[in-house]
Amino acid sequence: MTSSNREFEVSTRGVGLADMTSLVQGAGAETGVMEGLVTVFIRHTSASLVIQENADPGVQVDLEAFLQRLVPEGDPLWTHTAERPDDMPAHVRSALTATSLGIPVTGGELALGT
Repeated sequence: MTSSNREFEVSTRGVGLADMTSLVQGAGAETGVMEGLVTVFIRHTSASLVIQENADPGVQVDLEAFLQRLVPEGDPLWTHTAERPDDMPAHVRSALTATSLGIPVTGGELALGT
């Protein structure tokens, strides 16, 4: 059984989706594992992980618009307002999505769709 850990930082420009596919693929390739599972975990409490399509940029635009509508900044229900206006909505988004993902590896590649 082969096990390996990698850590990397992803810089963002605030609210929105950040494509980490190449980072995860690169970390997976470094291990040389041909068949298995890559586990991706994010430690930040106001960030999360989703697997989405990159072929049509409209998918990401629509997803972000939906999340902004579902969990808006400035909602009068928020009591945690000590940080930036996007902080509490980000905490809710992370609770609704995922902080850990398991991605199958087949033939040395992440088994992702389009």
